[in-house]
Amino acid sequence: MNEPSNPSEMATPEMGTANERFKQSFSSWFWGSMTAATVLHFAAFAFSPQMETADVSFTPDEMEVVPPPPDVEIPPPPAAIRRPATPVISTAAIDEDLTIETTTFDTWTSDDLPPPPEEAETTDISQAPQFVVHTVRPAMLNQDEVNRTLEREYPALLKDAGIGGTTVVHLFIDEEGIVRNQLLKETSGHAGLDNAALKIVTVARFSPAMNRDKAVALWISLNVTFEANQAD
Repeated sequence: MNEPSNPSEMATPEMGTANERFKQSFSSWFWGSMTAATVLHFAAFAFSPQMETADVSFTPDEMEVVPPPPDVEIPPPPAAIRRPATPVISTAAIDEDLTIETTTFDTWTSDDLPPPPEEAETTDISQAPQFVVHTVRPAMLNQDEVNRTLEREYPALLKDAGIGGTTVVHLFIDEEGIVRNQLLKETSGHAGLDNAALKIVTVARFSPAMNRDKAVALWISLNVTFEANQAD
């Protein structure tokens, strides 16, 4: 028995029948699918909830017509300033009786003088610090004595504890250079040091302050420093 030379020509009756059945059923499957899809879409639109748009309409307000401002009447420009008249030399005669009489020391009298001012009360400047005019400041004359007094008056408890500080004192010095009053200006932070400083400055002696060639009393500021010896 001779076999066919081309393998593609080998086809069984069953294969040809299945192919024919597939081709014949394509049309029915296609239209059936289209019909089912159409019915499904119509059912979805028919049974789905209805969607409505919100009402966003509005009624415009009536516009108020603003009346225009009244017309402003512009005033006329001011009149031009007249030019000053040109001065001329007068020819009128002037009576000599109208002139002011010549005043001399011989004819001047002091009958109409105002009363003298009342003498101002003398203010005691030794009670509170205030500025006094001077040209030469006072200088301390006994610095060594003041240093010895400082060592003696230094509070022992503070000195042994290594506590020091600077106290600023106001001093009132009279015309002879003697301290007549003392006030605390700036504290050192320790009452014991401040009290000692107020005692120490009473020992100080100064040269008098001068205003030109006159001795004057005045206030000065003096720093009193306590330095404790630190243990090694």
